[in-house]
Amino acid sequence: MNKNKIYPWYFMAGALLVYFILFFLPGLLGVGYSFTDWSAYSTELNFVGLDNFRTIFSANENYTKIISNTLVFTLVTTVIKNVLGLALAVLLTKSVRFLNLHRSIVFMPSVLSTLIIGMLFKSILDAKSGLLNTALRACGLGFLAQKWLVSTEYAFGSVMAVDIWRGTGYIMTILIAGILSISTDYYEAAEIDGAGGIQKFRYITLPLILPTLATTTVLNIIYGLKVFDMVYALTNGGPGKATTEVLYTAVFKRFGTGQYAVGTALSSVMFVIMIFVGYFMIRLMTRNEVIE
Repeated sequence: MNKNKIYPWYFMAGALLVYFILFFLPGLLGVGYSFTDWSAYSTELNFVGLDNFRTIFSANENYTKIISNTLVFTLVTTVIKNVLGLALAVLLTKSVRFLNLHRSIVFMPSVLSTLIIGMLFKSILDAKSGLLNTALRACGLGFLAQKWLVSTEYAFGSVMAVDIWRGTGYIMTILIAGILSISTDYYEAAEIDGAGGIQKFRYITLPLILPTLATTTVLNIIYGLKVFDMVYALTNGGPGKATTEVLYTAVFKRFGTGQYAVGTALSSVMFVIMIFVGYFMIRLMTRNEVIE
């Protein structure tokens, strides 16, 4: 056999070995630990089967609410970010004065640290001295002032709103790139046929950026399922019991209290959810993909 044909297989085998050691093996070990009683309070490690998963899905625990919060957060933020990002992308690909300035302003929040944004909005949304409530009272709209982050009614919505503000510009930028890649010939032909702006968006822009929308959807889903720093900075999972708690804040707290096995079990649940939802969304979004 020609040696030149063997060398690529060496590199591939090496890359697979590195991937297995650095990525696959730690995940596999984590799944294995989820079936044990691993904790900071004992030096022994015993196999307990599905006990940790029974704890997670027990009616006496808050873990089902935590999983529900994570899924709701992912769904709501993904949909709204995509809708707002697409609307802004369409608007900011038109002839608008100071176009690059507008794009930069909208994109800027996604450049900032998520933790810093969370700390900033924790101050802005403070019930007593926060900028939002102070502005509402100054405008005579004090009845709209709320305990945004310490009320069980508004806390989760406030967290999602801040995250949507942070991430919409990033999605907009990706979608702008997708729109600008569409050939102008399609729009010129549509204008000749008398198509209006809505018709061009419906029959040209939207079908041709479906692959890009599929990408932004998957990115949003992955981010939503593993969100941590935004929730931690704003509410730390409160107020009350698991009002805004999500999977990774729960994992963080379990490890912080030495409940390692329950933490790894939660991570395993999240991994399965991420694979299932990601695969489903890719199939759904690329089902009618248009290929030029």
